[in-house]
Parts: sequence; C-alpha cells; structure tokens
Amino acid sequence: MKPRWKGKGSEAKAIADPMSKIVSQLQSSLIQSETYGLLSSCSVLVEVDTELADLLNRACFGRPRITAGRDKQWFQLDMEEAFYLCFSLKCLKVADEDGCIKSNEELWEYFKSKKAVFPVSYKAYSRLRHKNWVLRSGLQYGVDFVAYRHHPALVHSEYAVVALSEGDNDLNGRLRVWSDVHCTVRLCGSVAKTLLIVIINNNGQGAISPSCLEHYTVEERTITRWNPEQSREGRAVLGNQTK
Repeated sequence: MKPRWKGKGSEAKAIADPMSKIVSQLQSSLIQSETYGLLSSCSVLVEVDTELADLLNRACFGRPRITAGRDKQWFQLDMEEAFYLCFSLKCLKVADEDGCIKSNEELWEYFKSKKAVFPVSYKAYSRLRHKNWVLRSGLQYGVDFVAYRHHPALVHSEYAVVALSEGDNDLNGRLRVWSDVHCTVRLCGSVAKTLLIVIINNNGQGAISPSCLEHYTVEERTITRWNPEQSREGRAVLGNQTK
C-alpha cells in the first residue's frame, strides 16, 4: 500500500523536514531545558514553553492539554512515549507526586503495574520509533498503535500495529484464533491500513528491569486480505483459450 499524502506538496514537506531531524531537535531542547514530567496515573504530564510545545507537536509526542496560560502549555504523554524519552533518548526526567525523580527502573516497575503488557508494547513502540515511524494510539481501531510515515497532518497512517509476545503465555490473548485475525484484517482493510504484527520474544530474560530489553528479539509480519480478483486471468485471455 502506497503512502496516502494529504494534499499537494505534503510529500515534499516531509522529505525536506525528516522526522529523524525533528526528534533530534526535540531531544537537544529537552536536555538543555532540563525538562521533567509528572506521573499522573497512566500518563505523564509535561509543562513546556512555546518552543518545546512546537517541537513536541512536530515530533508527535503526546497531546496538548487545554490550559489558561499563554507562555506555558501542558502535554500528556502516554506511557510508551514517556519511557522512550526517558530511557531511549535520555532527554526527560519524571517525578512522582512528591517531587522525587524516578529512576528508569522505578518507572519501569510503575508502568508495568499500570499495564501488564507494557514490556511488550514498549519494545514494539521503540522498535518502530527508532525506524522513524510516528506512532499514535490505535484504540479506535482495536489495535495497539497506528503508524505514520511522517506527521499525521501530512500523511494518513499506513499500518495498524498489534504487539504480541511469542508463546502461548501472551498476556494480550489476541489473534489466537482465525476469526480474530479475519475480523482484524477486515477492519484494517476498511480503513485503508495494513495489519502489522510485531512479535516480541524475551528469550527467557523476563522483564525484571529495562536492561532486559536489549536481549529481546523482534519479528515483524504484515497480514493482508487475499483478493481473488487479483489472481484471475483477464476476460480476453479466457476468451482466446475457449476458441
């Protein structure tokens, strides 16, 4: 499936301003400003100035929250987004409600307590983010994430992503029977997306700490609905064969 760009010139804009460059700019700005976030249930809230708000928007991290202030703005980061900025990019610190800065190990345990499959979903998220795909929540489509080639303002999402752990002990418990696969593929097709299954194997390392992630292996598979029309010979060919 080819990228579906939104409007004339969108592809040129994306090429001129690659996502890797934007994320690098965000990383540098967050480090220089010594920005930190606040734990808030299943998300992290970050207060930023106008410049950082623009970079977060362009890099597609978090969503702005409506505030009364003009000079400062709050962004709400999902757990995977926050941990990616903390652990992978090392440009954000997160504090609890008492103002104590949490270590990566403490954040890991906290996010696991809120979401049992966090190690699997984070590994899938970081894998695709490292490849410069933009990921947003896929809740409305019944998947973990939707993946964009660039900013959602420029292009439609191409993939509906489901993260699964390898083996019968998958905590997600999804796509285990054919009817589940069939329904998900049909849904993805109806919204012009390809189903991307990201299979995570922890290789017996468990999920005690985030350092285990480097031992995980990842396999990516796309599943599409077979269209029999694409495999039929044209009427002209059939007509010649019957003469």
